Amino acid sequence: MAGMTSRNSFSLSTLCSIFAILYMNSVILAVDGKSQTFGRVLNPTKLGLKKEKLSHFRVHWHDIVGGRNPTSIQVAKAASTDKSATGFGAVSMIDDPLTEGLELSSKLVGRAQGFYASAGINELVALINMNFAFLVGKYNGSTISIMGRDKVLSEVREMPIVGGSGLFRFARGYVEARSKKLDSKTGDSTVEYNIYVFHY
Repeated sequence: MAGMTSRNSFSLSTLCSIFAILYMNSVILAVDGKSQTFGRVLNPTKLGLKKEKLSHFRVHWHDIVGGRNPTSIQVAKAASTDKSATGFGAVSMIDDPLTEGLELSSKLVGRAQGFYASAGINELVALINMNFAFLVGKYNGSTISIMGRDKVLSEVREMPIVGGSGLFRFARGYVEARSKKLDSKTGDSTVEYNIYVFHY
């Protein structure tokens, strides 16, 4: 009986030790081969996150490449870009106005800041990476981040929302882009963006 009690006690002690080790391994994160304890699970309500909602916004994006005050400037290109029918390899940095209405003179509601790059060899396709930074009302200072493929000649282009800040923290969703105006002389264009975003 004494031997049996000893064996049972040893087994229970060993089992507890194993569980303790497994628990510690589950909460310790390894970075560069070193143990870290900087990660933890949070209750979303402690961050002020309440019920998730779906919002829709419509803005007009004005890409101004000509004139004295362009909002889109080419910052890079490949040696072969000028020979490419699609401008493949060209990269432009933007700080484009976002307005409530179709006309540039309508109410300014934000800026589209980021870049677009010609990413298609045989078709007009752009890589879009930009933040919609809002400037009005309760959304002033909040941003929506968009990154995706823009097939320029398609009537409707869909791109994902990959994040946001301010009132759009943890944002997810998509945008639909529709070209509304294109000036063949200056290259200036106006695109309507319909934004469908889940946020808290």
